[in-house]
Amino acid sequence: MFRRREPVPFAFIAEADKFRSNVTPPPRERASAGQIAGRTLIGLTVVAGLVGSLLFGVPALSADQSPAHTQQSEASDGR
Repeated sequence: MFRRREPVPFAFIAEADKFRSNVTPPPRERASAGQIAGRTLIGLTVVAGLVGSLLFGVPALSADQSPAHTQQSEASDGR
């Protein structure tokens, strides 16, 4: 079912590390103005979401403030 792998000679691995190609990759295409604007808007949206969640979340997590008044139901009011 499982086959044993044959050992690879160390010289073969050393040769593979030395190998360098003389073919250079083509230069990357520059992003268009629309792509840059889109990436910037997405980044700003993510940052604004994180800042907004901090602004709303930090006050809700603080436990040192006591509530201004306690809530009472109408059923507990005497008639």
